[in-house]
Amino acid sequence: MRKVNIHDAKSTLSKLVEAAEAGEDIVLFRAGRPVARITRLAPAQGIRFGTGKGIVSRIDPGFDKPMTARQRKALVGGALEP
Repeated sequence: MRKVNIHDAKSTLSKLVEAAEAGEDIVLFRAGRPVARITRLAPAQGIRFGTGKGIVSRIDPGFDKPMTARQRKALVGGALEP
């Protein structure tokens, strides 16, 4: 863990960010007291398809069936336009 004064960090920020990207933790100090940390972020996960498989069907087993006329009327308050 590298300890850096904020004044010095202003002039070397890009180098500190490169060090953080390489896995090093940098702690910023003001007047001898730690105030912030520069660290590498975890890589973005992205979308994982299929993680909700089976969840919706447990909530409402008939969610994928066509609605009846009564259900459509209750949902929109009248006839649906084509």
